[in-house]
Amino acid sequence: PPCLLPQFLGYLRACDRLLKQGYEEGQVEEAMEMFQYSEKKASEFLHLLAQFNDMGFQQNEIKEVLLLCENHREKALEELMTQ
Repeated sequence: PPCLLPQFLGYLRACDRLLKQGYEEGQVEEAMEMFQYSEKKASEFLHLLAQFNDMGFQQNEIKEVLLLCENHREKALEELMTQ
């Protein structure tokens, strides 16, 4: 079987970078899992989640819409506004 250590270390480094941006550990882990450990997509998701949260939208609604709209900011905002 291939060694999973490099993948695991990459995951930890990605999580560490996201945590240093000020995101909560639970949210970072959840975002990484949701986007198959893509740091770029997880980062986009966390950024938009924080933005929409600041606008007063409910976190569970934001998560659902962002997944549905694949982190597309305008589409997600439009969807949130019509809910």
